[in-house]
Amino acid sequence: MLEQQYSHVSVKLQHRKFLEIGAIVVLSFFILILYAFPKFVVAEIEQEEYVAPIENIEIPPETQQFDKPPPPARPSIPIESEDEEIDEDFTIEETDLEDFEILDEPPPPPESNVIFIAYDEPPEPMGGYAAIQKAVIYPEIAREAGIEGTVIVQATIGKDGRVQETVILKGIPKTGLDEAAMDAIKTIKWKPAYQRDKPVTVRISVPVVFRLKNG
Repeated sequence: MLEQQYSHVSVKLQHRKFLEIGAIVVLSFFILILYAFPKFVVAEIEQEEYVAPIENIEIPPETQQFDKPPPPARPSIPIESEDEEIDEDFTIEETDLEDFEILDEPPPPPESNVIFIAYDEPPEPMGGYAAIQKAVIYPEIAREAGIEGTVIVQATIGKDGRVQETVILKGIPKTGLDEAAMDAIKTIKWKPAYQRDKPVTVRISVPVVFRLKNG
């Protein structure tokens, strides 16, 4: 009966009740939302340390420092020397040429058999150098061993065209080829060398070739 008599009191009570119910409903709704959706995870951002790039800078080599040359010396100042007193009695003796002795001339060098090397016309073997090759007797030892080569002989050709001396300049020792080359040169008659239309004795180098025939 009180609610009918005081209607405004009933409205206030119901309004408060609705507010409480609404608050409960809203809180329940937020609680459901929190449980329904996962938590927001914020990824941690790793802060990397910044490393500046290293640049290779070529350092120019140190230039060589040369010592400065010393300054030029100051020119010396000439100092006037004291006058030297010359003795008035000093005289130069006269040279007497009568006492001069004439020295004897040096004796002439002793005569020796000098071999002339300079010539106008060289010596030549009679029949040409082919005659020397034909006169060569091939040693049997070198032939069986199959030894070949060239022997250079220095021959002294006299004014009469005869071979006076032979020396091996380049040989093949212990094969018999050196001796065979010298014997072949000695057996040949030579045309002597001439100097100003006169025969002279000279030395020449003669090569002798040793070659085996095939078969």
